[in-house]
Amino acid sequence: MMKTKLIPILIFLFFSELSAQELLTKSAAVEIALQKNFGIQIAKNNLEIAENNSGILNSGYLPTINAEAGANFDIVDRFTEIEGEGNLDQPDLESENYNAAINVNYTLFDGLGRLYNFKRLKEQYNLSELEARETIENTLIQLFSVYYEVARRSENVQVLQQNLSLSKDRLKRVEYLFEYGQVNKLQVLNADVDVANDSINLINEFQNLDNAKRDLQVVINNNEFQDFKVDTVVSFTPMLKLERFVEDYKLNNVSLLQIDKSLVISDYDQKISKTGYLPTIDLIGSYGWNRNVSPASPFFPASIQTSDRLAAGISLNWNLFDGGQTAVRIQNAQINYENQELQKKQIQIAVNRDIQNALNTYKTRLYIYNLQEQNVKTNKNNFRRTENQFELGQITSVEFRQAQVNLQNAKTSYNLAKYDAKLAELQLLQLTGQLLNTKF
Repeated sequence: MMKTKLIPILIFLFFSELSAQELLTKSAAVEIALQKNFGIQIAKNNLEIAENNSGILNSGYLPTINAEAGANFDIVDRFTEIEGEGNLDQPDLESENYNAAINVNYTLFDGLGRLYNFKRLKEQYNLSELEARETIENTLIQLFSVYYEVARRSENVQVLQQNLSLSKDRLKRVEYLFEYGQVNKLQVLNADVDVANDSINLINEFQNLDNAKRDLQVVINNNEFQDFKVDTVVSFTPMLKLERFVEDYKLNNVSLLQIDKSLVISDYDQKISKTGYLPTIDLIGSYGWNRNVSPASPFFPASIQTSDRLAAGISLNWNLFDGGQTAVRIQNAQINYENQELQKKQIQIAVNRDIQNALNTYKTRLYIYNLQEQNVKTNKNNFRRTENQFELGQITSVEFRQAQVNLQNAKTSYNLAKYDAKLAELQLLQLTGQLLNTKF
């Protein structure tokens, strides 16, 4: 009996903590996830790399400028034999040489290769944007799967707490009736066992709720909310609006948009490959400076020579035959483009199937949710009548317990159906490309 009385005390402590919890709204959870989720941060970094690659500094349109400089020192011992004049010994002769140059190279024409490559990099950036969007959408689906699990567990806790309160009231009632000899000891023991079982179920649900909260903290990568509650209000998008989204899914589905960008990139790959048949024209310019310090020789005095050089030129390079490598690149690029077209058809079929399945799933779950809502109302009415009959002594405690359990199961099933329907709606919105346009 002491163990049974101790359990409600623990539950009271749980609810004392719940009363001071901070509310983590859906919009706040989304905002935190967009800023701190690891997957989203990686996607943003990849997008930044793609943006850098698509800039003018990586386009090939700017000239290259190269500067070089050097200095040389020589020490030579020279011994010269001069016929008819004797010998000349010149130890430790020093010579010095300094040079510097600036070279400029600019490609005037490269067969339009850099033009197509620059456009390709722009499309690659657009593709990276779509990939980042896909990561965000997947993360939001994961976020709401966990968020609504926390919400469901929170509402289940409330249901189980109400159920425990009913069981405790029933225990007090049968104990009172037992004192006056109106019920036997067995009914008291059964009521006491039900209180213990309901208490254990509530404690287990608290544990499930804590685990779900930790899962949510991992998704949003935020430990500032050590103890929090979530918003349990759910609203659904009107069916007519969803049907319009389904009709326009080809314009917004991220997978279809990605394969369209991949086709554009593959088309540029073909054009880049064909530039191998065209010449390249380069403009070359340079400025050089040289200073040479020479020691005296038997025939010439010491000298210092300084020179400046300015040069400019144009070069033409045309690879008339490269062993067939350009032809192979063109053929492979064409085949890759054909593969992208086949993949687009495959994705279109798969996305259309997924949307139809998601739409049917949503309609089914929404229908089940409405049924469960009606089922809760029916069980509430049934329980009220059963409770009145129990107070009048017209039914046994076993029948009262069955009505109580039926109401509990109806409420928990209703909670599950509500969030299942909402998640089905979010998955449908993701497939139609409207998830990020939804107010959470």
